[in-house]
Amino acid sequence: MKVVIAGGTGALGRRLCESLAADGHDVVVLTRRARPGPFRQVAWDGRTVGAWSAELEGSAVVNLAGELVDRRPTAANVDLLTRSRVEPTRALVEASATLAAPVPVWVQASTLAIYGDAGDQVLDESAPPADHPPQMTGVARAWEAALDGASTDRAVLLRTGIVLDNDTPALDRLLSLARWGLGGRVGPGTQWVSWIHIEDWLAVVRRCLLPGDPALSGVVHATGPRPVRNAELMAALRRSARRPAAPPTPAMLVRLGAVALRTDPALALTGRRAVPARLLSAGFEFRHPDLDEALTDLRDRQSTVG
Repeated sequence: MKVVIAGGTGALGRRLCESLAADGHDVVVLTRRARPGPFRQVAWDGRTVGAWSAELEGSAVVNLAGELVDRRPTAANVDLLTRSRVEPTRALVEASATLAAPVPVWVQASTLAIYGDAGDQVLDESAPPADHPPQMTGVARAWEAALDGASTDRAVLLRTGIVLDNDTPALDRLLSLARWGLGGRVGPGTQWVSWIHIEDWLAVVRRCLLPGDPALSGVVHATGPRPVRNAELMAALRRSARRPAAPPTPAMLVRLGAVALRTDPALALTGRRAVPARLLSAGFEFRHPDLDEALTDLRDRQSTVG
């Protein structure tokens, strides 16, 4: 199968390209700037339909395009995050209208942050999106709405939790906190964290790309079956980093530190207890459902590489 990937040069995109190529698929990356690499790259500007649209003919599409969310929640940054997701999606949608036949399957990235700060509510795919905070829900809702009108036989809106993988901003920052002795609970520590091991995330995307699988269309949660509270996450990170117990980080200190780190404190202080109901119903089996085991696996892989 030929798979066209927008956002294929990002951390998740690179891993997905490798995984699909290893399975024998023909991978094409849409990119604004060509980089040395093993996969065929086709230039696009991420905003307008161009010659690149011919690559979509008969191809599956995976759209991961978008700037990293780890930035201050200013109006300018919210606008940047929104445009970096909406514009490439709309360009792909417009290009799909020019094809002789609909795209067979389209996997559209989204985020569990669309549910905002959901407290203890268990969220499956039927849960409605929230309205606040805008840097999470506003960006995510616009991102998903941009897919409207896509010419495709089957579209999957993949709402993804925190993907745990080595050498990625999310896990690197969390492990750094643990190693620096700051691995205690963050804020109240009761906020839920929905997470997924990179190997399972890749398997989810591959499953969604299977032709003729009506069981997985519409909203699908790409997250593990066992979300944890922040206090549990931080304890597991300390165990993985082999560090002792650490004092908690009060919410006020998180907000002050976020200014220095130029990040969004809501990333640490809000939470969602999401479950992958549709994947489980479809018989998907997670290889790394347990957080301690998942972190141990990633640590061991890093040691092997090092």
